Amino acid sequence: MTTTPVVETVAPAVRPVGRGSVVLRRFVRNRSALAGAAVLVLLFLLAFAGPYVTPWSYSHIDYTALRSGPSAEHWWGTNRIGQDVFAQTVRGLQKSLLIGLLVAVFSTGLASLVGACAGYFGGWTDRLLMFFVDLLLVFPSFLIIAIISPRLRSGGWFAFVGLLAVFGWMITARVVRSMTLSLKEREFVRAARFMGVRPFRIIWRHVLPNVASFLIIDATISVGGAVMSETALSYFGFGVQAPDVSLGTLIASGTGAAVTYPWMFFYAAGLLVVFVLAVNLVGDGLRDALDPTSRRGRKPDPASSRGKKGAVR
Repeated sequence: MTTTPVVETVAPAVRPVGRGSVVLRRFVRNRSALAGAAVLVLLFLLAFAGPYVTPWSYSHIDYTALRSGPSAEHWWGTNRIGQDVFAQTVRGLQKSLLIGLLVAVFSTGLASLVGACAGYFGGWTDRLLMFFVDLLLVFPSFLIIAIISPRLRSGGWFAFVGLLAVFGWMITARVVRSMTLSLKEREFVRAARFMGVRPFRIIWRHVLPNVASFLIIDATISVGGAVMSETALSYFGFGVQAPDVSLGTLIASGTGAAVTYPWMFFYAAGLLVVFVLAVNLVGDGLRDALDPTSRRGRKPDPASSRGKKGAVR
């Protein structure tokens, strides 16, 4: 009697799904967030590729076409002195996007550093840093920026970015501090401390990665807030200075002609509204994708849905 040998099959090892792929999958399932991200990509393409597709420069003046409407020669018309509205709008969009991104990066980075150090070290470091944060929160930031910005015109728009970043990080720092206070009592942080790891290395390797989801969401929302702040300050003449332009300066110059010459106002205002809405959609999508308790963007569990149907029956 012959026996057939039994061949044991070993199932291939299943690689664990990383957090990044899970977050990306949940973000992609959120259609509104995906639409917002697509709109942001298109706006960046328009801002940085637009100047190369038009024959007009944002500073060039066409004296034969003053306040002319959209045409084959000037796609979005001209303003009161004959400058091409399309060239000026894409230049203003480019400047506003750069200002928003840089302000978000600088303010979020400063908030994470100050908040993490205050929460981790505690004691006099915490009290001193939080006193400085509370002091900045008391000051009227809009008034201070309006007073200081004319004295920094020689520094260009980069000095204006620094002013916006200095007054846009305090609340985030307080949130990061409270999160750090709970994180520093966790087992992995205490183990690193007992092993003699330096404090700043613990903050960099263990504290900040655990608050990264909040920082990413905060930075995304800060982009829209920075663009709105830049627009408001430029509208009142305290932001980007001539001959350069931004969405705020274009909206300010076209407000008086919004009814009679609408192309001088509505293109810049429309792009600002679209950009802020897209940033908010992306921020909501990131919040839902990074929050494990959120139900949005998740694929429904078939077992639970069958259980609910059975309960209804």
